[in-house]
Amino acid sequence: MSKGNLFLASLLVFLYYLVLSTGTRPGFVGRITSKGLDYGRQEGVAALRRKLAGLTLPEFSGSVRVKVLGNVKYKFDSLNIPSFHLPDSAIAPVPGVGLKVSISNAFAQLTGKWQVKKWFFKDRGSFDLKTEGISISVGLKLGSDSAGRPTATTAGCTAHISTVKVHFSGGLSWLYNLFRRKIESALRRTMEGQVCKTVTSSISSKLQPFLQTLPVTAKLDKVAGIDYSLVGPPVATQDSLDLDLKGEFFSLAHRSAAPFQPPALAFPVDHDRMLYFGISSYFFNTAGLVYHSAGALTFSITDDMVPKESKIRLCTKFFGAFLPQLEKLYPNMLMKLQVSPPSALSLTIAPGVLSLSPTVDIQAFAILPNSSLAPLFVLNVSTTISANVTVDSTKIFGSLKLGRLQLSLKHSDVGPFSVQLKEDLLNYYAASILIPQINARLAEGCPFPLPNQVKLSKVILKTQQDFLLIGADVRYG
Repeated sequence: MSKGNLFLASLLVFLYYLVLSTGTRPGFVGRITSKGLDYGRQEGVAALRRKLAGLTLPEFSGSVRVKVLGNVKYKFDSLNIPSFHLPDSAIAPVPGVGLKVSISNAFAQLTGKWQVKKWFFKDRGSFDLKTEGISISVGLKLGSDSAGRPTATTAGCTAHISTVKVHFSGGLSWLYNLFRRKIESALRRTMEGQVCKTVTSSISSKLQPFLQTLPVTAKLDKVAGIDYSLVGPPVATQDSLDLDLKGEFFSLAHRSAAPFQPPALAFPVDHDRMLYFGISSYFFNTAGLVYHSAGALTFSITDDMVPKESKIRLCTKFFGAFLPQLEKLYPNMLMKLQVSPPSALSLTIAPGVLSLSPTVDIQAFAILPNSSLAPLFVLNVSTTISANVTVDSTKIFGSLKLGRLQLSLKHSDVGPFSVQLKEDLLNYYAASILIPQINARLAEGCPFPLPNQVKLSKVILKTQQDFLLIGADVRYG
């Protein structure tokens, strides 16, 4: 190969790995549909209406030349907006930018005080102002900060008032009518500027802090947490807003990257709900990796955990009926079973299927009079476990249903024996003791990445290839 071709090949390889390293697939995907955006619009416009209704405009003054009288000085102050109505509004995604909110046919009232002054007279009073045909358009640029939280900033704001009508209260109405148009024009400009100033302020003081409440990490217990940080800015499409989250469990003691990548998710086009979550198998399998590495998937079964009314006891006397040499070596002693998977558990998700096919080791011990343990045998166990997932307004929960255990003898310190004789016993212990322990942990649930005061309702759940699809409406407050 020539030097030029070698250089080109090396460059292509470098670019290939650069793309792989910078293109981070999400393990957890969120999609806000047009229905969800519309709900956000309603909440946002209601908050903006309350903000505008209590608005106070800055005073302004000047002079105007009136025929016969010459220059007349005026001043308008105590400018308050007691009511502001925003009847028509819309929201739309802007691909590559974020969102656009439009308000039309709005109207408002304004009250204030006025005074006019000429060297030979003075007058003062109050006025009422009605504005109609107010339109507001504001763009929202969406991004993400260094912590992986979403951000929102104003990407332009315009406000226009088509009609302004002022009614003066005072004795010299003929005089005020001479410069009514100038005052109405000044008030229009003042209100238009103040409306956009208020919108921009609301985005920075209300919307942005609200988005910052989206959790980027969630601590579950002493072992693990979940990373919900964004892997890139929110993506606006023609009819939705997508958020790609890292969606992985991590060890609180020692954080390290998972040795596998999230699968590509073929997210369906569903719009019946406001919000959809795509939770990939990667999310659950990083949980298996973290808990396995921490030793948290090793369980012990002892006789005091067996229901008292059960005739199946965990002791050498009971097991001796199937393994005579056991009772001879360790007469009338209690036993202990230690269950541990040699590798992390892996969840398979497919249409209509949630399952695990774990292989675990079960090591049996005799508990000696001095409380030390004498190893008896090690069984290799394989089975199929079906999983079930449920959801409430803030969390996702799981439960497992155990299939039939298949046993093989891996090692014995008490001589060879037929494992088939032990299958019923171990199936009993696993179903009545082990699985309830695991399900008790799974019943504690994992929190969804939701901002403050946001909860899910009308939840639906479907299994897709390599991910769970959860759809829900949301409610705020």
